[in-house]
Amino acid sequence: MKAIGYRTPGAIDRVDALEDIELPRPVPTGRDLLVAVEAVSVNPVDTKVRRSATPPEGEWKVLGWDAVGHVVEVGEAVTGFKSGDAVFYAGSITRSGANSALHLVDERIVGPKPASLSNSEAAALPLTALTAWEMLFDRLDVRKAVPGAAKAVLIVGGAGGVGSIAIQLVRALTDLTVIATASRPETEAWVKELGAHHVVDHRKPLAEQVAALGFGAPAFVFSTTETHQHLAEIVELIAPQGRFGLIDDPETLDVNAFKRKAVSIHWELMFTRSLFETPDMDEQGKILAEIARLVDAGQIRTTVTERLTPINAANLKRAHAVLESGTAKGKIVLEGF
Repeated sequence: MKAIGYRTPGAIDRVDALEDIELPRPVPTGRDLLVAVEAVSVNPVDTKVRRSATPPEGEWKVLGWDAVGHVVEVGEAVTGFKSGDAVFYAGSITRSGANSALHLVDERIVGPKPASLSNSEAAALPLTALTAWEMLFDRLDVRKAVPGAAKAVLIVGGAGGVGSIAIQLVRALTDLTVIATASRPETEAWVKELGAHHVVDHRKPLAEQVAALGFGAPAFVFSTTETHQHLAEIVELIAPQGRFGLIDDPETLDVNAFKRKAVSIHWELMFTRSLFETPDMDEQGKILAEIARLVDAGQIRTTVTERLTPINAANLKRAHAVLESGTAKGKIVLEGF
């Protein structure tokens, strides 16, 4: 089967950074689905793994943690899906990725594809929607008020993949005021289009801008990127007893300054449930089913902003380069082998 992979980690501008390859057809067992992949999207995790992870000697590393396709075969223990079902999912960090024509994935982390979306539109959503949902509702528990705080959430990096869906989930499922950060006219327009009530510039001091909005210190801060650059400002602007969450990977994170305000700190990794096969691993399938319902009800929309075809090494290298430039808006999707 067709796939895209690499053998040596490193920079995206190398000839062998990603290559078109042929791999054996996978065989589903247990709770696995064998999915014919029809569209994928690219996330920061793809670029991080490509730069650092070395596959075993003589093997290929296949990336890709967002996929849409249809089930072609199921393992003997599968109960929730059958051949022909249209699905979408983000997969597991410990397994071969979805940049392949056929892909194995555990049914517990799979959801039904939103019926109202095309394959490319649906492929933009799984990883970012799961990340945003788990942070907002499992970690930060944004439905539980912080005494005395403004009923508001600041989303740092509002125009990125996770920020783009987080804005929509907050608007669709809570009554919180959404403050999103953006620094360019096109990204400011994007986050407003997605539902942000207010936009502040993350290239300028955040605390002063948030205070100028006039409704007090926000209860919640969700930082999706460059947390190390904004930490002191977040400490200043967040409400006492507020809740702070992050998803990026700062080299160091000195959280001592949060102690005076008794701020709780929450880290989110979408892969944790599948990585440890937690007892609630199937929550991800349930979340994706709810995302599909919200999409089909018109309450949230796809965050795809660029489509490339076909799914091959050249187009994946192009998408990786855009993500690494730090200028991405929404999601880049590739469709069709």
